[in-house]
Amino acid sequence: MKILITGGAGFVGSSLAISLKQNYPTYQIFALDNLKRRGSELSLARLKATGIEFLHGDIRNKEDFDALPAVDTVIEASAEPSVLAGLDGTPDYLINTNLFGTVNCLNYALKHKASFIFLSTSRVYPIKTLETLNFDETDTRFVLTDNQPVPGVSSRGIAEDFPLTGARSLYGTTKLASELLIQEYNEFYGLRTVINRCGVITGPWQMGKVDQGVMVLWIAKHYFEQQLAYIGYGGTGKQTRDMLHISDLCRLIDWQLHNLGDVNGEIMNAGGGLESSASLQELTQICQEVTGKTIPIKQVTENRTADIRLYITDNTNVTARTGWKPELGIREIVTDIHHWLNENRVALEPILK
Repeated sequence: MKILITGGAGFVGSSLAISLKQNYPTYQIFALDNLKRRGSELSLARLKATGIEFLHGDIRNKEDFDALPAVDTVIEASAEPSVLAGLDGTPDYLINTNLFGTVNCLNYALKHKASFIFLSTSRVYPIKTLETLNFDETDTRFVLTDNQPVPGVSSRGIAEDFPLTGARSLYGTTKLASELLIQEYNEFYGLRTVINRCGVITGPWQMGKVDQGVMVLWIAKHYFEQQLAYIGYGGTGKQTRDMLHISDLCRLIDWQLHNLGDVNGEIMNAGGGLESSASLQELTQICQEVTGKTIPIKQVTENRTADIRLYITDNTNVTARTGWKPELGIREIVTDIHHWLNENRVALEPILK
């Protein structure tokens, strides 16, 4: 099998490429990336050592696809991943990458009759609808209830039939627009596709920042003994997310790669679920225990633009269709990332500190 992974030097793309190559040494895997994101250059040696061919290119440029070899499957893992991207009035890079880039990827897949696996996001769901859901407040977190004003949500989390009407961030909108185009290519061109709406993905080799990669950011700030802040919702740190370890995502993509006919045309929510979720307050406690360090955490009561109180993925559908479910919980994730920081401190400190 020949596979092209876009965003192949990024956190998700490189992790998928290496995992698949290790599982299937005879597969030919190409990793395409423009190396714009700081830290992506660290992936090049890891990709080369695993036998993956790196291709320097930009999905925004149609011409860059003309020189690419034919493949059997395209895994579209490229993105400008920041929820805050474009909100400062300069959305061009975001739209050109996350929407027009996807079109170029689709046309390339169509040209070679390749299957198409798309990494979307939970951010396709509208902010105001999420923010008006019924919730309980415990000592350490916010919790969804079963009694809700809209379909597609329960105490288990957000399901695929959650309403899509409303604003969701420019980032979420570009991903949703890409989803719509993918469905059209599936229906009218016969392109075999599957869409994964992922919650927070995390793990080693993610270059965490405030607006994307919060799990790694939180652990790294403890590790390097710097300051953090609980921002918004009264500054209590009770806002809650589910966390999906990258190795769990790799298992799902592996299954889809080899069983795409069973889920062709499907959209699936895939995240850590309730079992692998934490509030910032709870995450802080685990970070203190794993790193042995306690750092100052400021309290900022004002909410940040495009933030949400809580998001938990309801994995009911994806588990029923594929048998997949996450295996790693929050403590295992924190421990794994902490070990990675220890092993690669010299290379990571200039980026994450």
